[in-house]
Amino acid sequence: MASRWHPTEGSEASRQELESMACVLEGRHGAYAAEVAEFFATAHVISEDADRSRAWEQVAELVRLREIRRCAGIAR
Repeated sequence: MASRWHPTEGSEASRQELESMACVLEGRHGAYAAEVAEFFATAHVISEDADRSRAWEQVAELVRLREIRRCAGIAR
């Protein structure tokens, strides 16, 4: 899937892009996926990229929400 998110544009990631990022992190990092997303968010704060930092924060929240739903047995 091609991303519409260009580094020089001030647009936000779509819900679908955030979900995809969350899925990839969960697949690669399992229980540490939210922490990895938080790491990326912090790295982008340091590099003064607020849009990407915000996107990674949203991914971390999505990962945590998905984990809560899985543990509770709730489908999307």
